[in-house]
Amino acid sequence: MRHATRLTLALLALTAVLVAAGCGGNDDELPTGAVAVVDGVTVTKAELDSLLTRAKLSYEQQQRDFPKAGTPEYQSLQTQAVAYLVQRVEYDLEAEKMGVTVADAEIDERIADVKKQSFDGDDEQWQKALEEQGYTEDEVRAEIRSQLLSEKLVKEVSGDTAVTDADISEYYAANKAQFTVPETREVRHILVKTKVEADKIYAELEGGADFAALAKKYSEDPGSKDNGGKLTIAQGQTVEAFDKTAFLLKVGVLSRPVKTEYGYHLIEPIGPVKPGKVTPLAEAKAQIKSQLEQTKQNDAVTNWANELAKAYEGKTTYATGYAPPDTGATGTGTGG
Repeated sequence: MRHATRLTLALLALTAVLVAAGCGGNDDELPTGAVAVVDGVTVTKAELDSLLTRAKLSYEQQQRDFPKAGTPEYQSLQTQAVAYLVQRVEYDLEAEKMGVTVADAEIDERIADVKKQSFDGDDEQWQKALEEQGYTEDEVRAEIRSQLLSEKLVKEVSGDTAVTDADISEYYAANKAQFTVPETREVRHILVKTKVEADKIYAELEGGADFAALAKKYSEDPGSKDNGGKLTIAQGQTVEAFDKTAFLLKVGVLSRPVKTEYGYHLIEPIGPVKPGKVTPLAEAKAQIKSQLEQTKQNDAVTNWANELAKAYEGKTTYATGYAPPDTGATGTGTGG
């Protein structure tokens, strides 16, 4: 099960499904056994069945009920599967136009990497995982080819993702909060539902009762009660009344009951306020650069995908029952 899950993750790290609008129901215009034709290339029912069979095996291994045929859940799953197969053809066609190819040696290398990382290079475990996931050798090679092709297309269409120092400085200045660590403090508290309970516990603590014992006995906060009510808080990240009290009190001073949306708290700081700090631009520079490069790449790929959807409007014909729902966002093709 562990290896099978790894294999699924390794093989299905593909780009998001792109549903190209097209016409449906022109069965007389489709080859026998086709669920769709994309610019003259057939997507077969056998391909769809194989994909759904693998999905069913995955559901079973996760101990989930696979949707029954005819239900909205099954229809949704089938629509996603058809969309993925249609997208794969579109990518193949676009890659051919752009001169982007995947060699058998590259597929062999990727398989070797997966075997090494997930199966310690053991071919027997690899074959067992393929069987558990419902893959034939040809199918897994086709999936890996599709993955490699998608990766190459992403690089091809991303264009210039260069990020300048000015870009980095501008982002840093506009998002200072991301690089600021707030003040923190160690406190302990007891949370109860009513003020009557809180007043009673307050009196016991003032009389010398053990805070940790009362926290374990009475506190409604599961995250701290077994730890004597102790927790470290960051300023501004708890509810306002709690936050204000916890940072104003002196060390060792017990608050009277503090009301919040969760109930009534008895709060006692057990350490000084630790000052916050700001990560300097020099230290944040590499992180920001990587983030901005990824954003530029994502934007470029999204724009390309949108243009691709428009380019294939009217070029995709679906068999009855297999067309994606018309969202009205891209219109309907005339197909044929």
